Amino acid sequence: MKERLQELQAEALQKVEEASSLKGLNDIRVSYLGKKGPITEVLRGMGKLSAEERPVIGALANEVREAIAEQIEAKQVQLEEAAIAEKLAAETIDVTLPGSPVRTGSKHPLTKVVEEIEDLFISMGYAVAEGPEVEKDYYNFEALNLPKGHPARDMQDSFYITEDILLRTHTSPVQARTMEKHQGKGPVKIICPGKVYRRDNDDATHSHQFMQIEGLVVDENIRMSDLKGTLDVFAKKMFGEDREIRLRPSFFPFTEPSVEMDISCKVCGGKGCSVCKGTGWIEILGAGMVHPNVLEMAGFDSKKYSGFAFGMGPERIAMLKYGVDDIRHFYTNDIRFLKQFSKHEE
Repeated sequence: MKERLQELQAEALQKVEEASSLKGLNDIRVSYLGKKGPITEVLRGMGKLSAEERPVIGALANEVREAIAEQIEAKQVQLEEAAIAEKLAAETIDVTLPGSPVRTGSKHPLTKVVEEIEDLFISMGYAVAEGPEVEKDYYNFEALNLPKGHPARDMQDSFYITEDILLRTHTSPVQARTMEKHQGKGPVKIICPGKVYRRDNDDATHSHQFMQIEGLVVDENIRMSDLKGTLDVFAKKMFGEDREIRLRPSFFPFTEPSVEMDISCKVCGGKGCSVCKGTGWIEILGAGMVHPNVLEMAGFDSKKYSGFAFGMGPERIAMLKYGVDDIRHFYTNDIRFLKQFSKHEE
């Protein structure tokens, strides 16, 4: 039995020395040191030995186990170091090689349009005002002459969070909040860019989330002619000096009188084509004189103060300015689409 243990030790150590992989080494560990290994088989026969031989064979068996285990651990460290060295050699990076090109787009077309509009109105003395996208029903509707139950609320199918909290359907609440902060004292001269939300089916011309830029001027002796002059400057700066505008009567609860503004078609020069549906004009925004009720609710004396407001969609302006035929292109983040606008960078 002593000779058998010594043979097993020599045999195991030889196999450990020859092992070339961690898996093979683990198989040797299980084969020789496991419960079903030959060393265990030898120990099971110790019952046939005399009382004097048992402690001698037991001690020898433990020495054999320890010798094999130590050799396996040393070999494992050696194989692990070799594996790491091999992996590092395979993953070596040649820092002298040129880097992989990083695909980039350009400034988003909506961002470009918003910044261009902001720059224009800032140069005309306007300030940029912002407000929360999660808004109170009061500022979104009631402060804008749209009390609860007003039929015009149906025109703006809203995302309500609670009975009195909703995602704003336009940026007009920023106007109401700004007028309220002025405590009935003018002048007020702001534009309000931002995201708005309405329940709408997404298609080529509609989106449940889109942007608006609204403008507001409140002061003494503000007239309709001031509004028309402002919009004429805007149209010429955004679409070209040869653009003409026209104002058509319309209705908005928060302005009176209210108008829709059209610009002459750039494609046909006002003669009529498929883009302008044969009219020679393209609708671009809504506007009007601030309703006296809106002024009064914000704390302004409507007999002393008057004002005008306008609202436009940057998506529509960008579609007309850059010839984009589907509003969804602005929100898909397709780098092929965005890269086209690098040529428009200043």
